[in-house]
Amino acid sequence: QAQLVESGGGLVQAGGSLRLSCRASGRTFSTYAMGWFRQAPGKEREFVAAIRSGGSTYYADFVKGRFTISRANAQNTVYLQMNSLKPEDTAVYYCAADQVNRNYGFQAAWWGQGTQVTVSS
Repeated sequence: QAQLVESGGGLVQAGGSLRLSCRASGRTFSTYAMGWFRQAPGKEREFVAAIRSGGSTYYADFVKGRFTISRANAQNTVYLQMNSLKPEDTAVYYCAADQVNRNYGFQAAWWGQGTQVTVSS
């Protein structure tokens, strides 16, 4: 059974930092693209960042220069380092896995349960 478990969310002041972690199990996630999405109250889930199995990354425009995605395949873990956080970054953040390393887009085959990030002004 494939499973993704996020951790690292919490409450932080604007301008602060958090690092989210997502530990994968049940499959060989090292060959998959991994991504982060978020969903704010009353809004649709949106793409944040992704990293292909080879390590190349891509980001939503609203996090470029502030967030960094990385992965440690030996630990089946993907990270999202979030710096210069803003109140509008407040959301539930979800980890996801895509079986295909795509040139564009991300189609999640598995989702984590989410972790809450709250940024106070």
